[in-house]
Amino acid sequence: MIFFVLRRLGTGLMLALPVTVITFLLLSTSFDDVATSILSSGATPGRVQEQKAQMGLDRPVAVQYADWLSHAVHGDFGVSYFTAEPVRSAVTARLGVTLSVVLVALLVTTVISIVLGVVAASRGGVVDRIAQGASLVGFLVPNLLIAIVLVYALAIEAHLLPATGYTPLSENPARWAAAITIPVIALVVPGVAALTAQIRGAMIGELRKDYVRTLRTRGIPTRSIVLKHALRGAAGPALTVLSMEFVQMLGGALVIEKVFALPGFGSYAFDASLQGDVPIIMGITLFGVLLVVCLNLAVDLANGWLNPKARIH
Repeated sequence: MIFFVLRRLGTGLMLALPVTVITFLLLSTSFDDVATSILSSGATPGRVQEQKAQMGLDRPVAVQYADWLSHAVHGDFGVSYFTAEPVRSAVTARLGVTLSVVLVALLVTTVISIVLGVVAASRGGVVDRIAQGASLVGFLVPNLLIAIVLVYALAIEAHLLPATGYTPLSENPARWAAAITIPVIALVVPGVAALTAQIRGAMIGELRKDYVRTLRTRGIPTRSIVLKHALRGAAGPALTVLSMEFVQMLGGALVIEKVFALPGFGSYAFDASLQGDVPIIMGITLFGVLLVVCLNLAVDLANGWLNPKARIH
């Protein structure tokens, strides 16, 4: 198991290398624009070249990337071109804001999807049609529209929740919960749509298998069959969908954070991209890749725990 974990982490690091190389190559085409942005739009070409030389952007791209990589290996990701803020502290602080929303949304999505998917598959009828209808709505309605409707209904009209802003959990848990409620709901709706459909389909497939009929002939209660056996068998595919939902929620957080003025990972990445802040963009890219790698590793380990046949020793 230890060898498997190390191998997956090594594979993830090898994946991060070409991703950061491609990102840096794409960014290298805008080095002149970065220098101009730092100076002013009226800077002369000579002054722009001086600024590039001062920042080390006039060196060969391969040399610049190698220099960034050698520092990144030791945990030094540089500082922002525009604020002089260390990249590591800037990215981790904002990543914490995003994860505080995304992880709560993922937890709520998981609970609701399991309940709806299991009940719909095992009982059918009206509950099944409601679950399928809810999934269809979640697929069709974009989370931006959901966010706008929720802000209007819960913040502007009812005055129950704040429309924008963020309060850290450590500062005031109640205000933190109020601040993330609408963003979480906006992320949960499309997430429930995808995960419920997956769990429902997987559960229907499990309940039709021979071992379920065998358990029923032995007098095992239906609830035990559904929750202890069928759900465990259906959890593997659901975990895969859940991991993809996590990645989609991270992407959706960009829109949500801009709408609700949250100082998170997505909005920070967007602003850094507009400015051409190379150290920040490189740090965000690397942190994002490593986050996905760790998530996939956790899903593989959970699959191995749920399904002994999938375990790798």
